[in-house]
Parts: sequence; C-alpha cells; structure tokens
Amino acid sequence: MVFKVLATDGLAEEATKIFEQEQGFELTVKKGMSEEELLREVAEYDALIVRSATRVNKKVLEAGKKLKAIGRAGTGVDNIDVEEATKKGIAVMNTPSGNTLSVAELTIAMILAMNRNVSAADSSMGNEIFGKTLGIVGLGRIGSEVAKRASAFGMNVIAFDPFAAEEKAKEVGVQLREMDAVLQQSDIITLHVPLNEQTKHLIEEKAFAKMKKGVQIVNIARGGIVKEQALQKAIEEGIVAGAAIDVWETEPNENSALAKMPQVLATPHLGAATSEATVRAGKEIAADVIRALKGEEVVNRINPQKR
Repeated sequence: MVFKVLATDGLAEEATKIFEQEQGFELTVKKGMSEEELLREVAEYDALIVRSATRVNKKVLEAGKKLKAIGRAGTGVDNIDVEEATKKGIAVMNTPSGNTLSVAELTIAMILAMNRNVSAADSSMGNEIFGKTLGIVGLGRIGSEVAKRASAFGMNVIAFDPFAAEEKAKEVGVQLREMDAVLQQSDIITLHVPLNEQTKHLIEEKAFAKMKKGVQIVNIARGGIVKEQALQKAIEEGIVAGAAIDVWETEPNENSALAKMPQVLATPHLGAATSEATVRAGKEIAADVIRALKGEEVVNRINPQKR
C-alpha cells in the first residue's frame, strides 16, 4: 500500500527527503492551487500538508474521501476546519515549536523598528526601549522567547496568561498581571495568542480605552485578534502612537487604509518566513504525518480521536 501526501503551500527540501526515505509514501508538492483545483484533486490523497495559504474548509474535507491526516507546517490552525476534521476522524497536527524563534525575533525587530523609526529614519528621531514596560498577552512558547529578549534590552516585562504558572513567568523574567493591568500599564503591548472564539477582537474599542496615551501595539500572532477598525480609530484619536502589524483580518491585505497610515509598520505575514523555521516546521510535520498514516502515536496532534 502506498500513502499519497499532497503539500499545497510548498515544503522544505529537507522535509521532502524524509518522505523519499520512507517506503510506502508518495509526496506531491503543488504550490498555489486554487480551491477548485484542490477540490478536484484532494480525493486522491491520504494526507494534506499546508501552511497558512490553503484553506482546508468543509468542502475540501468532504471532497477528501481518503484523508486521514492534515498537517499544518506552522502553529496557527485557523485555516483548517478542525471541528469538521474531528467529526470525520481526520488527525490534525501542527508544529508549535518550529517557528517560535523566528516569530519572537520578528517581534523584537518590529518593536525596535517602530521605536527607532527605522523605516523613516531620515525624517524623525526615535525612542529607546530601555526602561519601557512591555505587556505580553499570551506567555506560551513565543511569548516566553519575546520576554527573554525584551528583558535583555532592559525592558520591564509584564504579562497576562491565565494558564501560565508563576514559576515559569519568573524563569523568563516576567511579572504576571491581570489583563486590565497589562492594558493600563504597558508602553508597548504585544500579542501571542491563537485566534479562536475567545480571542477574536480581543483588542477592540473597550481595550483601547483602558490603555495609556501613546501606547504601541504589536501583532505578529493572527489577524482578527486586533479589531482593525478600532485600532485605526485609536491611532486617529492619539491613543495609539504606533502599531506594528504582520497579520491581518483579510489576507493579502493590499488595500488596507490601516496599513497605509504613517504610524503603522506593516508587513505581509512574514513572522515565520525564515529558512530555519521553514526547515524545522517541514521536518516536524513530515515526521508526524508519516506517524499518523502508519497508525503510530502522533506528537503534535491537536484534535481528539473520533470514538
């Protein structure tokens, strides 16, 4: 028996070699498929590997009659209908550690670029981040790495995460606070939470009203965590002095009025766009997809098995 695997958003060469070395697996890489093309072809495959571009919705899952596994070479799975996949008994897995360092480094880079006015250095002076209070919302893998790097810059780091332990926070140099305290006390707020029902528009009008004037917002996590219309209004009203946004409610985001504001440092969802992260995520997801198809224990499965 040969398991057929389709990778629709590209896959690192190191990951493709894993499939080549594994007997009984056939990998096809087809980047840039339209939904119509995917719907026509997905029925042939036992597994899908995607990044953030491909939408694995209910229609795709219904068309994929043979699908047993869906691998997300990255962290966020909001482009996959996990609930429907679970109903169909399809294993969904991600690579939560593959892009951690890349996203953490971009967060720090965006904070520095925003404060030192790197993109417009010929027209204005910047600010130091030493001594500033950084508020982190979400102290998971990425949030923790951001905290370590911010502490090294001499920042005062506070965080809100209802699931974080005090001991872990101390290890990375963070003081845990309630959400309102983070909103009220921070000079810079950076978001590192997944997009779900609880975090959709987590930062909206009421949240901006609690922030100190001149606050800066960083979102390298997922579009939709920040309500873009509310952010635009907060900038216009002088509450938010600057924002660094890598992820958008609608992607690609070529016509966003928010992205064109001079106070906004906008990038096109490149948080994990490093060669190192691509290789790590690709190798991790390749190994997990192979395990899933062989009926072995999956390391990073995120949905329960169908009973």
